Amino acid sequence: MLSFFTVDCLILTFHEGQLKVLLTERNEYPYKDWWAIPGYFVDKEEEMEDAVKRISYENTGLKDIYLEQLAALAGVKRHPEGRILTVAYMALVRYEEVKNKIKPITNYMRQAKWFAINNVPDLAFDHNEILQIGLKKLKANLSFSFTPFELLPEKFTLTQLQQVYESILGESLDKRNFRKKMGNLGYLKELDEYQTGVSYRAARLYKVDKRKFAKLFS
Repeated sequence: MLSFFTVDCLILTFHEGQLKVLLTERNEYPYKDWWAIPGYFVDKEEEMEDAVKRISYENTGLKDIYLEQLAALAGVKRHPEGRILTVAYMALVRYEEVKNKIKPITNYMRQAKWFAINNVPDLAFDHNEILQIGLKKLKANLSFSFTPFELLPEKFTLTQLQQVYESILGESLDKRNFRKKMGNLGYLKELDEYQTGVSYRAARLYKVDKRKFAKLFS
């Protein structure tokens, strides 16, 4: 038996120089054929932690991703059937680790697809608002959180790192100043490795020293 509240799972990644959100195409009313943040009703006898795991898996095919509670929304008009509370969660995933696993395993979602943040359509319910809440939180915590490195591969270029910051902030950054600032923080480790499989001049790779990062922001 279903309850009168839902779970919505905002899942973000970084790919092709852009921040992207995972959306699902609904296959049932209300909002049939609309794109939406993955979500569904919580069963009446279901523990919240179990519901989050089940709903994210059924909608996307992804298992064992860390979802952090983001917000609760209970507007009277957020759902056509009346006041239905939703608890929104957010996850950051590395694209290469999940790209071949995305596939809904339920019939109430038709497909799942990545959308660039600047190319998101009008979404079902209040899901555009949930997306903005998530982006606002990322932006607010950017200067002291591990967020950029949760989105990037373990080894990354400084250009990729700057693109992540620009995607979250929604603005362009000066390349020279950005690299100077990141270098001064002291937690980036320069590697004796370069990009492979690119048609342009390969850039040097870096990784984050987690101990130094933790010490700096402890």
